[in-house]
Amino acid sequence: MNLANKLTLIRIFLVPIFMIILVSKLPYGKWIAFAVFLLAASTDGLDGYIARSRKQITRLGKFLDPLADKLLISAALVSLVELREIPAWVAIIIIGREFAITGLRSIVAAEGVVVSASILGKLKTIMQIVAISAYLINFPFASVFMGLAVIMTIWSGVDYYLKLRPWLKNK
Repeated sequence: MNLANKLTLIRIFLVPIFMIILVSKLPYGKWIAFAVFLLAASTDGLDGYIARSRKQITRLGKFLDPLADKLLISAALVSLVELREIPAWVAIIIIGREFAITGLRSIVAAEGVVVSASILGKLKTIMQIVAISAYLINFPFASVFMGLAVIMTIWSGVDYYLKLRPWLKNK
């Protein structure tokens, strides 16, 4: 197993640790959870960079990397709903978009069509990480960042759908 895939697995293993720390009543728990979240989130770009620079892109990595991203973001959102930090509809929109686009990408991938992550998709992920981080540290304008994350989530979802629509119509 190459280094990039190991980093992706670390991100997956950090998800339950992050959740346990976040919802526990530990002193400074949100700050510790924030540190774990940032560590996990930082492996996202790093694993991709390592895989590309070393020409070690694998099927396992192509499967695990987006799964790890979705697990981390979904776990954070569900935990923030549990803590009554964000409304459930925010988590539903973001997680729902992830399921919908992953499903569409899987349908076209089964036919050999590869849909790489778009710049909007990458910006969406960054905005979600910023928004979640803002809630974790009780940043005063966290809700503004989350609003922007929801907008980016919807926008990138529509963008993916429009890109895939011609292919889906033919099937």
